[in-house]
Formats: sequence, structure tokens, C-alpha cells
Amino acid sequence: MSSEEFNSVWFPLADRFYKVAFYILESEAEAQDAVQDMFLKLWNRRSTLGNVDNPLAFGLTMVKNICLDRIKSAARSRTVFPEPEILASMISTEESTDNGLIGREKLQRIRECMARLPDSQRKVLEMRVFENIPYPEIARRTGLSEINVRVKLSVARKKLKKMTSDEED
Repeated sequence: MSSEEFNSVWFPLADRFYKVAFYILESEAEAQDAVQDMFLKLWNRRSTLGNVDNPLAFGLTMVKNICLDRIKSAARSRTVFPEPEILASMISTEESTDNGLIGREKLQRIRECMARLPDSQRKVLEMRVFENIPYPEIARRTGLSEINVRVKLSVARKKLKKMTSDEED
């Protein structure tokens, strides 16, 4: 397949590929990277792409698999939650048994709510809150811009606050 054929067949589908990647990854930067990876793989295979009957279906399957691979690799490097007792000792210095018990229950609820956050938001929140990592370092580790890190952190905090207040009601 020539470069002109490649451009005319595959590039008009780029928006659809991006939308699927964004839906799966929930991150502009990650979605753009996934689509770019897909186009690189397609370009390297361009000699065999003439046999593809449905470029849209082929590309969507390919971008979906790339996104799932990214999620799996992020899950492998995800921070493990400390046990509730450790979290309680980190956050609460209450010596009273009643207050300590209430604090541990609240921490357990927060921990359960955090587990329901999207991976990218949970990861940024864990790095900032539990590991006290500065924004530039979080951006470097996640591949996001500092602004995206701050936005993800803000959204994660708002969701966490809403989830915990919904459970209390």
C-alpha cells in the first residue's frame, strides 16, 4: 500500500479511533498516544493492509487492544492501598477508642470509594495524598501535563466527596 493510499484510507478514520480510545482511557493525552501507536503499527504493516476488507473495524479493534494493554500495564504499576489501620495511624492521631473506631470506619469508606474511581484519577490521588509526590513528578510518572494532573486530582476529590456524602445520607 502506497503512502497516498494509506493516507486516504486510514487518516479519515482517525477521529473515530480517537473517540474510542478516549472513551476507554478517559484521558486526552493517553487517547492521543494510543491512536498514534496504532497509526505507527499500521504504517509498519502497510504492505499487508491491502487485504483488510473493513479498515474501520480493523482499526477499532486495534485501538481497543492498544488501550486495554495500556490499562493492564498501568494496573500492574498501580500503588497498593495501605491497610486501614496504617491509614488511620497516618491520618488520625485520636487516642480515644471511639474516635479511633469512627476514624477507621470513615477511612474504610473512603478507601472503598477510591477503589471505584477511574484508574487514572485514583492513581493521581494516591500519589498526591498518600505518597505526597509533587505535581511535576506526578506529571512525569503519568505522562500527563501538570494541568491535567491538577484537573484529575480535582475531579477525583469531587467524586470522592460526592460518593462519601451519598453513602452517609
